[in-house]
Amino acid sequence: MRAGAVLPVAGIELGGTKCILTLAHGPDRILAQETVATQAPEVTLAGLEAVLAVWWRDHGFAALGIASFGPVCLDQADERFGHILTTSKPGWSGTDVARRLAAPFAVPMAFDTDVNGAALAEMRWGAGQGLSDFAYVTVGTGVGVGLIVNGRPTRGIGHCEMGHIRVPRLPTDTAPSGCPFHDDCIEGLASGTGVRAALGDQPVESVGEDHPVWDRVASAIALLCHTMVATAGPQRIAIGGGVLQRQPHLLARIDPLLRESIAGYLAVPSGPYIVSPMLGDQAGPLGPIAMGLQARTA
Repeated sequence: MRAGAVLPVAGIELGGTKCILTLAHGPDRILAQETVATQAPEVTLAGLEAVLAVWWRDHGFAALGIASFGPVCLDQADERFGHILTTSKPGWSGTDVARRLAAPFAVPMAFDTDVNGAALAEMRWGAGQGLSDFAYVTVGTGVGVGLIVNGRPTRGIGHCEMGHIRVPRLPTDTAPSGCPFHDDCIEGLASGTGVRAALGDQPVESVGEDHPVWDRVASAIALLCHTMVATAGPQRIAIGGGVLQRQPHLLARIDPLLRESIAGYLAVPSGPYIVSPMLGDQAGPLGPIAMGLQARTA
């Protein structure tokens, strides 16, 4: 590395099935990207440490961003900061992620949820550019929301868990929920897990766009958006994730359902309000890069 060169940022998106490590200055200058399977904590963390060690030796980096599946502790005054809290993922409850991964490197570190990271990436380089209040929703195996208010992810007693807001079911929907905790939350009704629970033995690939299960999904996501409009008032909402990627017809249904639900009480911005993430499937991996860039300049 020549004297005076600007060092890149290292980022880790820690997911339920895989972890994506990125070394980059931004979306147009990605120097390296590696994947480590999410297995037992010790195996996974050792794999992540090995990649970071090579990057530190060969390139160096100016900051480290870590965006993790949750729930996680984000309170820096709490001794559990950087830990994964009680999770259904076997073996991961109580695992120290942030402090362990950051310990070998004398650089600023940022830690947040995976969806908050993706929201910050979209605000820096994608669909949320120029906005101070923005929401990123991912509808996949579960439903996650990165909610940014006045330029910062929400905090309070914990990070945003809007996927577990309980909403009215459609009158015709008596199918099982995909959530073991709630019969009528967004995640239970609209996630990939919820879709599979509703269809039972019928494969998702066999149902068309007119199947009632997609009415259930669109209604639940629209009610999630209604809740966000009526509380935090995001200036734009980007919705991605595996369910939307595989069922692109859903996105166009959500905006009119939202406006119908609001019923003129609040002024929903005109134009493209419910949009796809501009960064596509790179929103998640670039999240910790955006976080690291913020930490570097803080």
